[in-house]
Amino acid sequence: MTFVKKYYISDTHLGHERLLSMQPRPFASIDEHDEYIIEAWNSVVGVDDIVYHLGDFAFSLTRDADRIREIFSRLKGRKYLIIGNHDVDKKGGLHPALASLGWAARPEHALRVKDGGRDLWLSHYAARSWPSQPYGAYHFYGHSHGKLPGVGLSRDVGVDMPDVFFQPRTFAELTRGMI
Repeated sequence: MTFVKKYYISDTHLGHERLLSMQPRPFASIDEHDEYIIEAWNSVVGVDDIVYHLGDFAFSLTRDADRIREIFSRLKGRKYLIIGNHDVDKKGGLHPALASLGWAARPEHALRVKDGGRDLWLSHYAARSWPSQPYGAYHFYGHSHGKLPGVGLSRDVGVDMPDVFFQPRTFAELTRGMI
């Protein structure tokens, strides 16, 4: 049996053309952006590995649903979605294009998991406190695009972070240098 690794990433915003100038991101086109993410993802993630995506997976979901399905099918691993603000429809429900994808479990607004024996709270949004925080639990979040520093054992795992740079990262990589 192959050793399964767990990875974390947030805010890929696949198909989000305007984001290239809003953040900005170092790509000439959204197609170049999306292809870079696919290649970077697949260079570290194995077929049986687990990837927790902490929200804002894609954009233009109604217009580009087929393209998003195609990209999703190309990404390796068993994928879990923590719902972000761009993952919902106008009524606040999970967008049907995302709901139709082959997630490993039902997408959730937050999720508590273990990695390497450590408690970990996953959410699209940064929290000032989280479950088991007083007992050493970590908290990974996205949404802030590198503009909101972590508190204690929390941190942004968005693709905009220099040590993430558009590629899923392991718990050990993301917590290196943390208290």
